[in-house]
Amino acid sequence: MTLAPSRLEPIFVPRIWGMRSLAPLFTAPPGSDPIGEVWLTGESCVFCSGPFAGRSLGEVWPHLTAEWTGTDVRNTPRIPLLLKFIFPDDKLSVQVHPDDEYARAHESPSEALGKTEMWYAIAAREDAAVRLGLEPGVTRESFKRAMAGGTVEKCLTRIAVRAGDAFFVPAGTAHTIGPGMVLCEVQQHSDLTYRVFDYNRLQADGKPRALHLRQALEVMRFDDQAGGKVDPLRIERGPLTETYLAACRYFATEIWSFSERIAATTSPKRFELLVVLSGSGRITWGSESVEYGPGQTFLLPAALGAYQLAPGAATELLRTYVPDLQEFARNLAERRVNEAAWSRLLHP
Repeated sequence: MTLAPSRLEPIFVPRIWGMRSLAPLFTAPPGSDPIGEVWLTGESCVFCSGPFAGRSLGEVWPHLTAEWTGTDVRNTPRIPLLLKFIFPDDKLSVQVHPDDEYARAHESPSEALGKTEMWYAIAAREDAAVRLGLEPGVTRESFKRAMAGGTVEKCLTRIAVRAGDAFFVPAGTAHTIGPGMVLCEVQQHSDLTYRVFDYNRLQADGKPRALHLRQALEVMRFDDQAGGKVDPLRIERGPLTETYLAACRYFATEIWSFSERIAATTSPKRFELLVVLSGSGRITWGSESVEYGPGQTFLLPAALGAYQLAPGAATELLRTYVPDLQEFARNLAERRVNEAAWSRLLHP
């Protein structure tokens, strides 16, 4: 099978809190309800370039060889990373996600996977903010009282958001996202969400969305708040600026910014995902190439080897993959990056 960077078509998911306009990344489907999420690596996403063009990711992934998936994640039933754009025009529910252990014990086999995630802010209004993690002094009992009184939002720490900010959200961390921003989300391939409060909103059928109060209290962390705003690490490498955001056992995420041609190489251990946030140009490998542009997502096979990114306009892209954390730390140490600088990125 020919190895090639392969582009995936996105899926537009309506949400009660979503936006009508998805500019400049996308054009919303005509006549659609407000779009809250654009899934980039969902199982129903269809390849529109490469050897699997016309087939869905869910259909193709279980049959991919290690040349595509990499040796570290071969034989996984589905791609382990779910990437999305988030377009909130209203607050998301106050919510929390379970970890793997809880999901395996309490959810159906098809959903037995927790959800650790991170967000990268592509754009943000001046008043944009998230609430992430519990305020100091919030206990299980005080949170339960706030649930009964509809004031749980005040139990969460408010963090202002600016374009270029990033946030790490481990399973068990209570959170909500406010309006007026566009986020790129990297997460485990799970859609398990336990809603705590939904601002008394009604759906189109006149009914409220379901809450999951018992489950939320069982999975919520009331001790150390491990999530929060990321302190990134920036490294200049010729024409490329690499900004390392976070690395955990589920994903490592970087931002690449460049306005001249750059060279890169995949690892036989892992596939890569590239999400173009801005700019345009071509991905070249061997004697072949494919165009890239804003909002596009490419799956790069592990055995692709050397490739180049040739920008026609200044480009910013998000690169993510499933890391070997020891190797990740070793690579940064070998590049003479101060240990205190890179160790803050790691979330074991």
